[in-house]
Amino acid sequence: MNASTRWARRLVPLLLVVVWLGVGGAFGSYAGRLGEVATNDQAGFLPRSAESTEVIEEQKAFRQDETLPAIVLWTADGGGPVTGRQGEATRALASLADTPGVTGKVSPALPSEDGEALQGVVQLEPADGDQLAEVLERIRAAAGEVDGTTVQVAGPAATQADLGDAFAGIDGLLLGVALAAVLVILVLVYRSVLLPLVIIISSVMALALACAVVYALAKNDIVRVDGQVQGILSILVIGAATDYALLLTARFREELAVHDRYTAMRSALRQTWGAVVASAATVVLGLLALLLSDLTNNRALGPVGAIGIVCAVLSTLTFLPAVLVLLGRAAYWPAKPHSAEERRAGQGLWQRVASLVDRAPRKVWAFTLAGLVVFAAFSPALTSKGVPLDETFVNDAPSVAAQETLSEHFPGGSGNPTVVIADAGRLEQVVAAAEDTEGVASAAGVTASGRPGGEPLVVDGRVRVDVTLDAASDSDAAKDTIARLRTSLHDVPGADALVGGYTAQQYDTLRTAERDRGLIVPVVLVVIFLVLTVLLRSLLMPALLVATVAVNFLATLGVSALVFPLFGFTGTDPSVPLYGFVFLVALGVDYNIFLMSRVREESLRHGARQGVLRGLVSTGGVITSAGVVLAATFAALGVIPLAFLAQVAFIVAFGVLLDTLVVRSLLVPALALDLGPVAWWPGRISREREKARD
Repeated sequence: MNASTRWARRLVPLLLVVVWLGVGGAFGSYAGRLGEVATNDQAGFLPRSAESTEVIEEQKAFRQDETLPAIVLWTADGGGPVTGRQGEATRALASLADTPGVTGKVSPALPSEDGEALQGVVQLEPADGDQLAEVLERIRAAAGEVDGTTVQVAGPAATQADLGDAFAGIDGLLLGVALAAVLVILVLVYRSVLLPLVIIISSVMALALACAVVYALAKNDIVRVDGQVQGILSILVIGAATDYALLLTARFREELAVHDRYTAMRSALRQTWGAVVASAATVVLGLLALLLSDLTNNRALGPVGAIGIVCAVLSTLTFLPAVLVLLGRAAYWPAKPHSAEERRAGQGLWQRVASLVDRAPRKVWAFTLAGLVVFAAFSPALTSKGVPLDETFVNDAPSVAAQETLSEHFPGGSGNPTVVIADAGRLEQVVAAAEDTEGVASAAGVTASGRPGGEPLVVDGRVRVDVTLDAASDSDAAKDTIARLRTSLHDVPGADALVGGYTAQQYDTLRTAERDRGLIVPVVLVVIFLVLTVLLRSLLMPALLVATVAVNFLATLGVSALVFPLFGFTGTDPSVPLYGFVFLVALGVDYNIFLMSRVREESLRHGARQGVLRGLVSTGGVITSAGVVLAATFAALGVIPLAFLAQVAFIVAFGVLLDTLVVRSLLVPALALDLGPVAWWPGRISREREKARD
């Protein structure tokens, strides 16, 4: 080897490290800045084609769309009548009219039928984060001037503020917990000082680059980011980058035992890049399938998550190899690299697993499949019709307690009415039809002041009618009322009535989520099948792998249906099963890709049976470690006190562990052994074995 070649071998890795350190230095701060361009305004995540979205557009003509209602409640200290404080409460509300952040539309304080509560509505300018929190604090301070009463604030404004508080830990706490969990697992797995730190740094570099790209896109309104997308991006990048790194570092360790560091890395990259790219492709394409969704936050997660995965692959295949080449054997100190044969000999646990599968493959796959099917049978019990406000937050949120007080003393829909836009010439018929609908407490046209009662405001021949529901606006009963109300009002001749508002938005979101699942789930399965077909050069094996991950997903939903009630969850958000499916199936198939790409490699050398056994033993430790790491990173989502993220965290974490410990370790190898070479039909392995038998 000449001097120029030696210099090139050293210079290229060094340059790559310098470039990535520059990336980390320039973009590292963006991992904590996505909150600057994120919004938790739920009105921005509605279905594009839904009736409630049309109502929002028509409301603009009434100049009543740019408000966020805060419902102020007074109850007497210690209980009892509070009507004697009505005048004070009304004056307290009136004093807020000129408060920054308040639109000037402030209702008087109105008593409940039992006389034990007062209610007033303050319309706020749309805001997020600290600005909204400050306005609500001023409202509480003004309302608190009413002596002898307890003040609470409910409504969309209070809920949005609590969401902001819940997401406050996205930038720091969530990332810190995820990285700490990954570091502990890597130290236990590798028993090395440097390697876990190198892998962590590689994943952080990927996250910094991903966050910088997403920040630029969100700032220019190309993508939309909320707290959920922000948190999932961090977890997704850390988990995926670590998984890919584990595959590469394990192969490099094998090659390092018999080659110099440069040759070892070339061989390791040659043997692993295909599996890494194929695994990333399944996740990227699965996420991009979310672009087919009619829900804005689902569509936002697609490209944002895909950007994160691409950055994870770039870091794994450039920065990580460069650092490993520069460190060589020192990266694994104090452990020593071992060859593939030596590692197989030392894999006692996985040798025993392989022996079990080899002795009775049909019994193994039949038993494991039966267990998965039993759990899958419970999956229909997992309801996904949305969750009431009191289940939205894992901890006790002020808006939840306020909503409970509101429901005790007023009709459930008070302060958060259903909005109807209709032809002005049919106002009386529309109001009558609404009031005759089961579940409706009252209905009235809205005046120029923005309140029901009096001469209604007419704009371009249209009027707005506010409908108060009997049930709480976030309840299943309220959603059922929306369906009945639409039926009633759509039947009013010439009214051209549209039903919107908060409850209608929740109803439309539910219906859209059901439509999305029916469209996106088969698309993702087809995409994964095509990627596996290209990678494994087979048709039957990809079909088996797709079927196993699908069964694993259904089994996970079944377990979730049994576990969630123990934590007080009566159901899930409509998007939870879809998110769980995309992450669990797309990420879960990664482990089958890691396994079967190695099995194919070994089968071409040693035959189909030995290929399965060698592949299982060789990859058993690293894939299990990758599964545990990914499960731990997604479990970190549980630190954010929101039911949505807690449920997604459980589904993905449990599903990944079930996949890596049962499906990939037992079911898939047993099926491959039982079918023999035919499992690779019509690929090269099946043809060669057929020729051998002839």
